[in-house]
Amino acid sequence: MSRLSWFNTVSLTLGFAFLYIPMIILIIFSFNESKLVTVWAGFSTKWYGELVQNEAFLKAAWVTLRVAVLSSTLATVLGTAAAYVLVRGGRFFGRTLFSGMIYAPLVMPEVITGLSLLLLFIGIGLDRGILTIVLAHTTFSMCFVSVVVSSRLVTFDQSLEEAALDLGCSSAQAFRLVTLPIIAPAVISGWLLAFTLSLDDLVIASFTSGPSATTLPIKIFSAVRLGVSPEINALSTIMIAVVTVGVITASLVTKRAMVRQRQDEMAAARAE
Repeated sequence: MSRLSWFNTVSLTLGFAFLYIPMIILIIFSFNESKLVTVWAGFSTKWYGELVQNEAFLKAAWVTLRVAVLSSTLATVLGTAAAYVLVRGGRFFGRTLFSGMIYAPLVMPEVITGLSLLLLFIGIGLDRGILTIVLAHTTFSMCFVSVVVSSRLVTFDQSLEEAALDLGCSSAQAFRLVTLPIIAPAVISGWLLAFTLSLDDLVIASFTSGPSATTLPIKIFSAVRLGVSPEINALSTIMIAVVTVGVITASLVTKRAMVRQRQDEMAAARAE
């Protein structure tokens, strides 16, 4: 195994420092006693208490959570179906157009996507609110799920499905009992990716949200324009903690599923 050179080591160190030092500083100053976010005045958790009593932030957080759960679930279902069609559908009329429409949001600027969806909702007379945000987030996050699931389906051994069909399963039963459990880690990863993208989105949500539905990124952006407050530091710290726990949980679940799959393959090989 080759060792890292000093240049690569320094580059990695500077890169990680650039990414994570601002987060660490933000977390530290969320426990600051002072109202000034750049002046340390002692340890305190009062800003977390102030955050709990801030109804505007709590309402925006609830809206964001609902939108993220709904949009990521829809995106996972649609993205998995699209990936299955692209990988297993073979050649069919309109395949190139279909794949292009699936992957277009990956390279499309968010401003263009948000403006296009805004014009669509106005054209069909749909009032902007939670529904429009869910539809918009589903549209742009579905392609990410499709890419993740497609990469797993490409390496999937189709002989397992064929064996299930030979044993009397229907196509739907073979997918539910054989294919879906094997690609479950990719599906879960796609859901988490879509969930994270929905939580983090600001541009598309600013185009498709209405007065009755304001997401947390929009609320934070509006508040920061008037000045950064310690409550925003506390809120950001909570979001970092939630994302960290989610990533660790997903990693453990995926690792356990891979170990179980490897054990099943070894057991099947021994049985043969």
